[in-house]
Amino acid sequence: MGIVRRAGVRALLAAAVLTAGTACSSSGGGPGPADRTASPGASASAGSGASPSPTGPPAKGSATVTATVAKGLKSPWGAVALPDGDLLVSSRDEGTVSRVDTETGKVTEIGSVPGVAPSGEGGLLGLALSPSFAADRQVYAYFTTESDNRVARLRYDERRPAGQQLGAPDTVLRDIPKGVVHNGGRIAFGPDKMLYAGTGEAGEVGLSQDPESLGGKILRMTPDGRPAPDNPTPGSLVYSLGHRNVQGLAWDDGKRLWAAEFGQNTWDELNLIQPGKNYGWPKAEGKKGDPAFVDPVAQWKTEEASPSGIAFAEGSIWMAGLRGERLWRIPLAGPAPSAKPQAFLEGEHGRLRTVLAAGGSQLLLITSETDGRGAPAVDDDRILRLSIR
Repeated sequence: MGIVRRAGVRALLAAAVLTAGTACSSSGGGPGPADRTASPGASASAGSGASPSPTGPPAKGSATVTATVAKGLKSPWGAVALPDGDLLVSSRDEGTVSRVDTETGKVTEIGSVPGVAPSGEGGLLGLALSPSFAADRQVYAYFTTESDNRVARLRYDERRPAGQQLGAPDTVLRDIPKGVVHNGGRIAFGPDKMLYAGTGEAGEVGLSQDPESLGGKILRMTPDGRPAPDNPTPGSLVYSLGHRNVQGLAWDDGKRLWAAEFGQNTWDELNLIQPGKNYGWPKAEGKKGDPAFVDPVAQWKTEEASPSGIAFAEGSIWMAGLRGERLWRIPLAGPAPSAKPQAFLEGEHGRLRTVLAAGGSQLLLITSETDGRGAPAVDDDRILRLSIR
């Protein structure tokens, strides 16, 4: 890379991993109707609805690409930082996981996930590291099979030859509804060391309001896949419902959970998640002011966003846009934005899938031009390093 010395970058990314539970995210979709596609202790002041978005000018900030970290990735989707600062990145369509050296840009396939059946928006999607990764070396993956979406954990053994370093999958959750579209796919461990999963309604809109279905929900579970003991409904994995297609999860520095969600034809959403609350789909899209549902904190016309991954850094939520081909910054003040959202990089790097906090005032941003809906250049897809404020 040459912009930041290797030791410095390693230290920054390692610091980011240590704080990932409180300040980082985990991350698809695309244009057209097919994809139009708060943790425990969350602020009680948020109430049953979100505060209105400010109407003044956007806050002044910046997001500047400082380097291309890696290139030539195929259908990258999920990404997670290892303790030494390298990344693990999933390939949706190839069903493989690769390690990316964030200094040299070298991409090394470490293994594949058996049972992945890529189709439409499904395949190998989100990744997460066990809270005890240093001891158990477990990598969690959310993926689509021939029959469902599921979450499994695989042991990462670096002593084995490249391409054979992932052990057999141990399924912790199955029977998440699957479809050609709306498979959700983002997973992340929260500051409470519980595993959260954003799911989609698989194109069957009625599933979102069905409390017995795992589709169209944010799920919360133990690392073994059991319902978290203090979930809103005892014995249920459902943490919140009424979602269409959740692909972004992140916690802010107050340990509040935020989620990005694809709308259908009108509004994409950023939601502040409260346990047990209903976010409206398909009865509500965007802000409706209906007391039965929680309104989004911010919303966008679908052509401006199609949000996938989000991250928290420098006091703001950063949201990657697929159809919108831009990076949104939503500055926060408590449970609401402190200024209007601000867009960066519009149309400069194509579709944007995943964003990760990378320590200090840096982000890593992953493009998504090879997912079948972009116009890939010879070096796509890429991982970009950004300097932000």
